[in-house]
Amino acid sequence: MITIKTPQEVELMRKANIIVRDTLNLIQDKIKAGMTTKELDKIAYDYITKCNAVPSFLGYSGFPASICTSINEQVVHGIPSDKVIIKEGDIVSVDCGSIYKGYNGDAARTFMIGKVDEKVQQLVKVTEQSFFEGVKILKEGVRLGDLGHAIQSYAESFGYGVVRALVGHGIGRDMHEDPEVPNYGREGHGLRLRKNMTIAIEPMINMGTHEVYMLDDGWTIVTEDNLPSAHYENTVVITEDGVEILSL
Repeated sequence: MITIKTPQEVELMRKANIIVRDTLNLIQDKIKAGMTTKELDKIAYDYITKCNAVPSFLGYSGFPASICTSINEQVVHGIPSDKVIIKEGDIVSVDCGSIYKGYNGDAARTFMIGKVDEKVQQLVKVTEQSFFEGVKILKEGVRLGDLGHAIQSYAESFGYGVVRALVGHGIGRDMHEDPEVPNYGREGHGLRLRKNMTIAIEPMINMGTHEVYMLDDGWTIVTEDNLPSAHYENTVVITEDGVEILSL
């Protein structure tokens, strides 16, 4: 069921997303080669709880950490570990969520560690821009297929693969609500967006094939061809004539 949020609910989501934004900014300031992904997880947990919020990923369907940390060919849902050391030249996608007074915030960034290969730098930048290419067409009445098409056509113009097995989502009291928000689609098709709908838009873009598979840990999704992948996400609220990005 799709929920239209009240102004009061949007305000609580705004606060939840500010916490997520600031957590990711803190990680951006701290992340460096030689750190473990578990250290990043502690930074996130400590900051979110200090803000009187709850890390929404921790315990979600059994997930054992407060953030997802996915390195290089890992697309999403990488599990932080004290055995995983971040290296020079890596890209690290960090997905973060918080619950504030019953409402969720959700966002993701891909960080580049030190000197990163120029082709990989381009992947990260295109992934981020593909989000904004989608957002620029949004307003009340636009169809989800139009959003997906805008993201897909931009990313594929660089020869990249747009992940289809995983999509964005509605968000509110629950982290994952209706509707599903694909990063691919056909213009003029799909659900029409309504004012005060809140959705998480999260392009997951691969350097090569769009095909992915899950590792034996039951969580981590990786590219089929082991080429790098990048992830960029924000929570937005649909307005009459555009969107407000709550996690920026």
